[in-house]
Amino acid sequence: MEPGDQAPAFELPGADGTDHSLAGFDTTAVLVVFTCNHCPYAKAKFDVLNDLAADYDDLTVVGINPNDASEYPDDSFERMVELVDDGTIAYDAYLRDESQDVAKAYGAECTPDPFLLVAGEDGYELAWHGRLDDALNPDAEPTTHDMRDAIDSVLAGEPVEKGFLPSRGCSIKWTGGNQP
Repeated sequence: MEPGDQAPAFELPGADGTDHSLAGFDTTAVLVVFTCNHCPYAKAKFDVLNDLAADYDDLTVVGINPNDASEYPDDSFERMVELVDDGTIAYDAYLRDESQDVAKAYGAECTPDPFLLVAGEDGYELAWHGRLDDALNPDAEPTTHDMRDAIDSVLAGEPVEKGFLPSRGCSIKWTGGNQP
C-alpha cells in the first residue's frame, strides 16, 4: 500500500468479546498494528501503543494478531484475552486475524508492523506505513518517535513528510509456514 491508497476493510473478533470493523471506528485516524503476544519486539511496544491510545482522543489504536496459534500457542485468542483483561494491553482494540487475510491485504510482514490511516471521503486511507520509533531492539530506548510525529501531522491535517521507515520484529507466523 502507498499513502493515499484505500485501506482494506476488515471485521474481526476482539479480545473484548466484540467484533470490530474498520468502518466502525469514528476517529480522524486509526493506527493498525500487526502484532502478537509472544514476539519480544512486539512485547517491547505494548506500552508505546498503550500510551498512544491514552494520549490521543482522535486516534483509535488497533492491534491485529495474525499469527498461527496452532504452531505458536502463546499467540492464541485466549492469551490475547488474558493480556487485555490484566491490563498489559490497554489500546482501543486487540483483534484476531485467524484467516490471516487482513495481514495479507495490508502486506504486513512482521510484528509489530504499523499502518497509520486517516479518514477520507470513502473511508480510511493510508497516511503512513512505518515504525513506531527508532528503538529497533527490544531493550533499546528510542531517540525519535516516528509514529507520534506522523500522528501529530495527520491530526493537524498535514501530510506525513517521512518516507517509509521499516519496523523490525519477528516475521508473521503464516499458517503452514506459507508466506504470501
